[in-house]
Order: sequence, then structure tokens, then C-alpha cells
Amino acid sequence: MARPTAKELTERELEVMHVFWTHGDGTAQATRDRLAEAGLDRAYVTVANLIRLLVDKGFLQARNDDRPFVYQAIRSFDDVSRSLIGDLVQRVFNGSREQLLVQILGGQKKLTAKERGLLEQILKEQK
Repeated sequence: MARPTAKELTERELEVMHVFWTHGDGTAQATRDRLAEAGLDRAYVTVANLIRLLVDKGFLQARNDDRPFVYQAIRSFDDVSRSLIGDLVQRVFNGSREQLLVQILGGQKKLTAKERGLLEQILKEQK
């Protein structure tokens, strides 16, 4: 019996999605080439299979009906990243955003001035 399709993104699927979010629409070959440029040398068949899985999961869709197929992201980076972070908070921190913040901000590496400024801006907007 076939395993049901997971809704979460695997590491390699996420690599492919980053290509679409960064470069926009593309073919499987263009996606493979962009991954290779980034130092992620994947076989064409691997990339084509990853794209097929992403279509099945509802992250990509084909824009045309003839080959080569051109794909586009139908879920945005913001949408996917929010979902992944929400899942992380639930699974790792039992739903506690406070614990997530402690781990991120209480780490050994100090925040840069830019990061502090962004955090202050977000906090002001929350008031």
C-alpha cells in the first residue's frame, strides 16, 4: 500500500520552492540549473520528481499544457514560512511562543543593530 502524501515540505522540496520564490516561474530544467548554480547539484529526474510532488501537495502548479511545463508557486514564502513556524511552535515548544522567543533571543549570539531595530519596530506595531 502506498504511503499517503505528507503535507509538510521535505528539505529538498523546500530547496526547490526557494528557487520559485526567488526566481519566479520556471521549468524543471531551469530549476535544476538554478539549484546547481547555488551549489545544489541534483539530477534532472530528481528535480522533476520533486516538482511533481510539490504540484500534488498544492505548492506549485503548471501554467501551460504542453512541454516543457512551466511551473509557478501557488503558496507564497510568507504563507509557507508562517505555517512551518506555527508547526515548530506546536511540536517543539508545546504551543509556547514565549519559549521560542527565549531560544531565539536568549541564545549566545548577540543581536545585530539591524535585528534589534527590526525587533523594536515589530514590538511598536504590536501595541
